[in-house]
Amino acid sequence: MFHAFPCGTPALDFVGTLRARRNERPAEKLDSDTALDAWFVEAGLVDAAPDSRGADLGDAIALREAIYDLVSARRRGEELPASAKALVNARAAEMPIGLTLDGATEAGIRVSRVGTVRQGLATLARETVEIVGSADGALLRECARPECTQVYLDRSRGGRREWCAMKTCGNRVKASKFRARHRAEQEGDEGGDD
Repeated sequence: MFHAFPCGTPALDFVGTLRARRNERPAEKLDSDTALDAWFVEAGLVDAAPDSRGADLGDAIALREAIYDLVSARRRGEELPASAKALVNARAAEMPIGLTLDGATEAGIRVSRVGTVRQGLATLARETVEIVGSADGALLRECARPECTQVYLDRSRGGRREWCAMKTCGNRVKASKFRARHRAEQEGDEGGDD
């Protein structure tokens, strides 16, 4: 799997395709049509690559940034940026990914997901509207790891989740704090020998 999905919601995971936004050089994960196709398949939005080409990649990145602007504004309690809202609303009004029930399998009835990049973007925009425009908007958080800018919904008991994912950012922060404590203890021991 090329892409990461720590948030549990495709729209917020999509925002994470630009990693470390505050760094001098953020890591762009949507750097080709192939990467965009892979994201849609890996996210489970479609069963087969939607065959992106032409303006699809630019449209996807524009929507991703509009989603980020909206969820960031909602998270901070600010007014929603008009241009981001207009773009997401326009995409949300379009036809989403198509779903059909297929034949039975050993696991049950199979659901097929088929669509174009444009339909995938409409699906992401619709989910964004649902998140930003509902009570879920109050659950939006940004990862506490300084290098990470992933936004997620904090559905933890007590609402105290700090990281987009424990196995990545959470472990890195805890390991860094442990090393800093250990270093401080060693420096303290060395200073006591004088």
